[in-house]
Amino acid sequence: MLYGSGTVAFGVKDQGFNALLMLFYNQVVGLPAAWVGAAIMIAMVADALFDPLLGQYSDNFRSRLGRRHPFMYAAALPIAISYLFLWSPPEMSQGGQFAWLVTVAIIVRFSISLYEIPSTALLAEFTSDYDERTKLVAARYFFGVLGGLTMTILTFQFFLKATPTHPVGQLNPDGYVTYAWVAAAVMLVSVLVSSLGTQKHMLTLPVLPPAPRFSLRVMLREILSIFVHRSYVSILLASLFFAIASGLNTALAVYFSTYFWELSPSQIAGLASSGIAGIVLAMVVVLPLSARFGKKRSAMALFVLSMFSGVTPLFLRSIDLFPPNGDPLLLPILMVQYAFSVTCVFAGAILAVSMVADVTDQIQLETGQRSEGLLFSAVILVNKAVSGMGVFLSGLLLALVAFPAQARPGQVAPEVLSSLAITYIAAIMVTSTVAIICLAFYPINRADHAENIRKLGERAG
Repeated sequence: MLYGSGTVAFGVKDQGFNALLMLFYNQVVGLPAAWVGAAIMIAMVADALFDPLLGQYSDNFRSRLGRRHPFMYAAALPIAISYLFLWSPPEMSQGGQFAWLVTVAIIVRFSISLYEIPSTALLAEFTSDYDERTKLVAARYFFGVLGGLTMTILTFQFFLKATPTHPVGQLNPDGYVTYAWVAAAVMLVSVLVSSLGTQKHMLTLPVLPPAPRFSLRVMLREILSIFVHRSYVSILLASLFFAIASGLNTALAVYFSTYFWELSPSQIAGLASSGIAGIVLAMVVVLPLSARFGKKRSAMALFVLSMFSGVTPLFLRSIDLFPPNGDPLLLPILMVQYAFSVTCVFAGAILAVSMVADVTDQIQLETGQRSEGLLFSAVILVNKAVSGMGVFLSGLLLALVAFPAQARPGQVAPEVLSSLAITYIAAIMVTSTVAIICLAFYPINRADHAENIRKLGERAG
């Protein structure tokens, strides 16, 4: 519970980046959608350079608090302060606002990395058991998704209220200020609670030998060797493309809810609440699926189901087989579909991260090096691709179909909405299919993992 609770911060940040950031900066602040997407993409590129170095450095860090926890403690205040600034851009030109978004987004993502990479790396140190790792990953995802969805429900139900000045609640700038303060406080508390709660356990682990002398050249060589490892590359690429599909889905969900389905803020909150049922169901099914079919086969099946679930409502609407806007059946059907989609997405993601933990043992067997921080740095980067590539691609799609800025629901041309739906469906199908193909090359099964653990035990003995 304590280990997973810190992921609330990541969930709140990710849900904000995915579901709200594009809408806020495009429709409220007035930045072009392509600019918003480009800003988040720049921040993601910076992450791609920073995260592996941080992961590798934490692998070789030694202190009386352990090699992970000093970074986790140091992250708490920067996360909260930078996230608050993200939603409070000053009055300035569009160029200035773009620079503000790029700078603060980079600080937010670096601060999250400072906590999330060392925290995730603890997974491989807690246990080497094939199924126990899946349970721990499930706990992380449960708290992350619960935190993100709860904040989304609160935002649309209570913060983004319609006023005489702003009759569309989603476009009320004051609501985003309230959201930012609450979100920053929640992130600060969750990081500190998890860091303090897991500290005692980590101090009971065997003391590691002194780290080798720091060398940037050696570090870069070790990073390169990891990133060409077949087992690691297959699961990393599969997770990346699946994250892009999921991020695109989440980034455009509020656009479809507001302009395509024409839902009110309270209805969007109700729709988001069905995601809680989805994550609970994911927790229920992920272990039995893994035990019965193995992690790889289960994840592939879940990726396929999530792909079709994500595009089915839009496809059925395009052929007039879906309830019209305002129909009493529309919201319940969308809630069921969303809960099912969340189940597939997060059960698949849980298995993918658990597979990365299994790769750490294989690489340790082959190289003699413990590289959990480095390996999981790329996992964190993949998770950030949900908000990075997702927002970037959503900005491109919105620009491609010429979606108007500061638009009102019911006033967007039908052909624009239709074009957005068609391009979205195509993008989801392509990215999900590539993810499934990459996952097919992952070679480690339960028996392979057990053999790796046996050999590592013999070597340690």
